Amino acid sequence: MPGHFEPIPGGGAAVALDDVEISIIRSLAVQLLELIGPGPGGDVPDDPLAELFAEGPSEPPTDAVLRRLLPDAYGGPGTSAQEDADELRAHSSEFRRFTENDLRAGKREDALAVIRSLDALSPAGDGGAVLKLAPDESVRWMRALNDLRLAIGTRLEITDEEDTDLLYRLPDEDARKPMVMAYLWLGGLQETLVETLMP
Repeated sequence: MPGHFEPIPGGGAAVALDDVEISIIRSLAVQLLELIGPGPGGDVPDDPLAELFAEGPSEPPTDAVLRRLLPDAYGGPGTSAQEDADELRAHSSEFRRFTENDLRAGKREDALAVIRSLDALSPAGDGGAVLKLAPDESVRWMRALNDLRLAIGTRLEITDEEDTDLLYRLPDEDARKPMVMAYLWLGGLQETLVETLMP
């Protein structure tokens, strides 16, 4: 179990984490929460019904990581004619207005689920703990790990498999090395967690 998720009876997953690993995942999840923000109405909405029907932004986020986490629904490479591009942008804008708040809320809930489950761990004698997740918690963790990897990958300017291959060859003195190590480690965790969710 050390370093990777394994299935447990009842459909959940478990992984042994040391104190440093727990601290890294928790810190990254907190940073993701800060990036995503508190939501359109702040922490406590005055009118929950109005909050339910609140429209989101119509423009893509300016931050590259948020653009990756909350991409446009339409368009992208392959759009040739300017007329088509303008129409796709309009459709993306309309779609974003009605979906971005919910997407952000879901990503916040996933990151919070990670933080809460780490905070609830009971320390083991060797300075770590075994994290046990129920099936629904496993799904939240899988989505949060994906978001964390997308965020780090965007900061590292990873766009394809070739970029990932270059990361393995970075010299130790490269300032990106700690971020690369976190990216690769989270990828391993995510992969083994996905395997535990497969029937």
